[in-house]
Amino acid sequence: MEIEAVRAQMPIVREYNFMDHAAVGPLSGRAGAAMRRFLDEAEKHAYARGGLFPESQRVRQLAGKLLNCHSEEITFVKSTSEGISFVANGLQFSHGDNIVTTAVEFPANIYPWMNLREVGVQLKMVPEDKGRIPLERIIDLIDERTRVVAISSVQFASGFRTDLATLGQACQERGILFCVDAIQSLGCLPIDVRAMKIDFLSADGHKWLLSPEGAGIFYCRHELLGLLRPSHVGWAAVKNAMDFCDYKLDFRDDARRFDSGSYNLVGIWGMGASIEWLLELGIENIWTRVQSLTNRLATGVRAKGYRLVSSREPSEASGIVAFVSDTHDHARLVNHLRQEYRTVIASREGRLRVSPHFYNTEEEIDQLIDHLPGH
Repeated sequence: MEIEAVRAQMPIVREYNFMDHAAVGPLSGRAGAAMRRFLDEAEKHAYARGGLFPESQRVRQLAGKLLNCHSEEITFVKSTSEGISFVANGLQFSHGDNIVTTAVEFPANIYPWMNLREVGVQLKMVPEDKGRIPLERIIDLIDERTRVVAISSVQFASGFRTDLATLGQACQERGILFCVDAIQSLGCLPIDVRAMKIDFLSADGHKWLLSPEGAGIFYCRHELLGLLRPSHVGWAAVKNAMDFCDYKLDFRDDARRFDSGSYNLVGIWGMGASIEWLLELGIENIWTRVQSLTNRLATGVRAKGYRLVSSREPSEASGIVAFVSDTHDHARLVNHLRQEYRTVIASREGRLRVSPHFYNTEEEIDQLIDHLPGH
């Protein structure tokens, strides 16, 4: 990976040492250019020459390559929450069923399931243990009334990475549905929905995919399309969508059955351009680079006296490094770094959180470490 060429595609490097991709990442230059092409086409031609709509199918194919699935198993969402809600609201539950998850999920992966309490569904939550979520504790909570295991691929506050392949296998063996919130890994870590036995996956594009907010992807395994009833029904969800007054509520045979209406096309154009770029670079290459940068970061903050929260075990590490200061106010420290050094990190759940991406440099990591006050 030629870092200077890569950095030329990330305009933000001219303004900031940006290492907060676990929050809202910057747009890649590829995404920005694609969105400007869309705006140019929309301004000058609208839909008159047919240039606006075909791109969505190409982006669906790119997303399929990213996840190792068929494009017909992919549709677009405006948020991670929307995709998870497709699952929570589309399955048929009985009183006494339960959902297994963790006690440290981002709310996008809690509230859709919590909303099922009114129909008698229980939420069973595994607590964090010193920055980790022991896999055996998740599996131990599964019982004969468990319908879904719903988990983040990477936890937003600790950076702990779930062993999706092992958990997916355990779910398949027990006949349990497996739903993954992938927003903290997609674009940074390899995800193979086939190998990992993932049934449903949702992720917005505004973090590691370097894409605009309001454009994301939802995956539903083909065999489960009929099991998941669309909960938000609109004109685009049916087979004869373009026969406007021939009213037949006959849902599409692919994931577009969950489409309630028109797409955020400008966002999809931007997301597609970023996904295409990341695929060109290679997700494995991207993860190798991010792993090297975060290892360097973890070593540096430890040396300055900070308490590392994130696991650095190779199977549990991610692009997020969370650590704690016992002497400095986190919010003030984050603000100081941004104002004085134009270095962007975050504070989450009582921890400092740094999340560099592949285009960051070793020098930027070292600068951050140097600028952190010692203990």
